[in-house]
Amino acid sequence: MVATRSFKLVLLLLCSLTFLLAESAPNQQKDTYNYDEYFVEKTILKNAVSKGAVCLDGSPPAYYMDRGFEEGAQSWMIHLSGGGWCRDVRECQNRSTTPFGSSKHMPPFKFRGHDFSNNKNANPDLFNWNKVMVAYCDGVAFTGDVETVDPATNLYFRGARIFSAVMEDLLAKGLKDDKNALLIGSSAGAYPAMLYCDRFSKLLPNTPRIKCLTDSGYFIDVNKNLQKGKGFETIYKALVTLHGSAKALPKSCTSRMKPELCFFPQNMQQYIKTPLYTIMSPFDIVQVGTSLGDYYNAIKQNNCSANQKKNLRELRMELLSKLPNASDTKSRGAFIVSQFHHTRLQNYWKPQNVSVVNNVTMIKAFGDWYFDRQYYYLIHKHDLPIP
Repeated sequence: MVATRSFKLVLLLLCSLTFLLAESAPNQQKDTYNYDEYFVEKTILKNAVSKGAVCLDGSPPAYYMDRGFEEGAQSWMIHLSGGGWCRDVRECQNRSTTPFGSSKHMPPFKFRGHDFSNNKNANPDLFNWNKVMVAYCDGVAFTGDVETVDPATNLYFRGARIFSAVMEDLLAKGLKDDKNALLIGSSAGAYPAMLYCDRFSKLLPNTPRIKCLTDSGYFIDVNKNLQKGKGFETIYKALVTLHGSAKALPKSCTSRMKPELCFFPQNMQQYIKTPLYTIMSPFDIVQVGTSLGDYYNAIKQNNCSANQKKNLRELRMELLSKLPNASDTKSRGAFIVSQFHHTRLQNYWKPQNVSVVNNVTMIKAFGDWYFDRQYYYLIHKHDLPIP
């Protein structure tokens, strides 16, 4: 990946935002349903260890859950956390001593004012649902599955088993009796939300409404003439090789192309039968940095060169050409906004700071699509990033 110090710092910040800890967190309680930020303690799945479902360091997986209330008590939102990937043993060893590789280091999770908000005005369709954040501690987006453990490193690559263990536990806690279900993934968590979308649906045969949402993870394999460096394909090949992810990928895709290419949503979304909604920017910070290089300062300062503008416009056109087909918006919705950012749900699911396309907010567009009120497939007309 081509990156300068500033770009690396940005990515570190994006990952770090997933887990926020305050000194008062353990004692802070949600005292009213209008309270918009609150901390939730982790639920550790100790019995998952016997099934081989463990974090990078061998510790049991974990998730954070806030129970729904009133009419939302039988609706569930399962959010797969993001936070990059570890592509080699050294990166994975470094992660294994952090919340992204070990449940031993996971602090209470701050359910902030976005899709986790319990404020009806800020989050009208989801505010009173059961909300679950699945902690990300395997380094490969819940897809790895290697049986052996290298005694030299003591690293475990078992992300796919973590997803299964968490789902089994949640089903026993009421998920199997829900009326509405939503599987969400942001950043590195977006791909497994797409990958496991149909599997999630099959776990809930009696649930009337089941849909999936990917946020800021529809990374594309760009034209080699445009791409600077080796890009995502090299990253995904390293992930598949180290973590044994090929077993988790759909055979409908891997029978046609190399496993690493099946990490690209553009190559496997057509196999998904469950309704899927995509939130993405053509100028996502991670996509731009990986595919084009360090454009960060130029975009933030609105000072791109003519060549940079040309490359950015080409990148936008490539993303639009590789999105799900818009002919059936009931099964494939989209909200494509041109802001230079990452993780839309975390930062722009707020009435005072919400993303808008064609005078429709992201909150309304997704809510209407999920509840079959209106089917939105919205694309920002801006052909250059909005800083």
